[in-house]
Order: sequence, then structure tokens, then C-alpha cells
Amino acid sequence: MKKYIKYSLVAIGLMLIGCELDNFDAPNAMLEGQVTYQGEPISVRSNSAEFQIWQDGYALNELIPVYIAQDGSYSVSLFEGEYKLVRRGGDPWLPQPNDTIVVQVSGNTQVDVPVTPYINISNESFQVNGSTLNAKFQIDQIVEDTNVQEINILLSKNVLLDAKINNAKEIIEIENLEFGKSNSVDVEIPESLRDEGYLFVRIAAKSSMANELIYTHAQKIDL
Repeated sequence: MKKYIKYSLVAIGLMLIGCELDNFDAPNAMLEGQVTYQGEPISVRSNSAEFQIWQDGYALNELIPVYIAQDGSYSVSLFEGEYKLVRRGGDPWLPQPNDTIVVQVSGNTQVDVPVTPYINISNESFQVNGSTLNAKFQIDQIVEDTNVQEINILLSKNVLLDAKINNAKEIIEIENLEFGKSNSVDVEIPESLRDEGYLFVRIAAKSSMANELIYTHAQKIDL
């Protein structure tokens, strides 16, 4: 009988410890902002690019991945305190692992993160003529010696679209591309999109130095 009482007390003790472990306070602060170049938001493929956040002074000094939405925004729940934000390599901008941004998080904290893309897409505009979409755009070389490896015009009936999620993808010829010059491309709108009355479009371009493409913001075009 004493053994049963002893084992029961041990079990109850373990349950109480487990409850205490499960009842940690949730993070009480939010860090959010935009990825920017020269003060303007940078667009990416949703959840393809990320930052790394570290907090010193704890036994488990592990990184916290922060994924970036397609419009260049990010948000992460954290405990209040001082954190280090690192821009990693592999994304469509220069890695800056030694250029750490120190962030003091308290309540809802807004921090825009500046980056230097290898290339950038600017002056984009779109016009529909019957079943054809005309896209005008400019590719700017930001980092010396980089080249354009790929350009896509992406169409979808949904606002969430990229090189992997789309209803139509037109690969653009880049042999005669010149940096800083206006380009004009005609794309046939698929029949599956013509009856919607509208579509969303993005332009994506890949630098020879990057693993990911850089994008324009998704624009809604009435048909």
C-alpha cells in the first residue's frame, strides 16, 4: 500500500511539473516591418526569403527564422528584449552576415530592413488589348558584374502568385536585354483567365548571383 501511495505522489508531482512547463507565458511583443531598397518595399516569392534573429544571453542561443511575405512584409512574435537580425545569403539581395541589425523589441516594434538587391525591376506598366497583355518594364543592375539569368511574366486569378504558383508563365527572351532600358513584351492571356474579368500579374527576374528571383508587386488588371 505504501508503494502505491509513493508512486501516486511521484506521478502527481510529475504532472504538476508538466503543467508548469506547459504554462509558459506566450511572447508578449511583435516585431514587424518591410524589406526595402532605397526606402521602397522589395517583393519576393512568399516564404522563400528569410531573416535570422538571435538573442544572446540564453542557454539555448538558437536562431529564429523570420519568413518574408510576397509583398516584402514580415512579422514575428517575440518576448521583449534585445535581438540581432541577420540578412542571410541565397536571397535576391547581397548577404550581409557581418552587418547585424540590433533591435530593441518592446510592444509592437516596427523595423524596416534595408537590403541591396543584385538587380531590380522598375517602371513596370501593363495594358490589355483584346487577348493580349502588354508589359513594359526596366531591369536595373544594382550590383556590379551581375547578369540577368531569367525573366518571367506571371499571370493568375489569385493575388498570391510567383514563379511556382501561377496560372500562366511566360519566359522572356533576354539576349538583347540592356540594363536601364525600357522593355516591351506581349503575352497571350490564356482562355482560362479571360472569363474572370480580371487577372493578377507580376514580373520576376533572377540575377546570376542569386538563388531566388526578385519580383514586382502583384497588380490587378481588369480585362
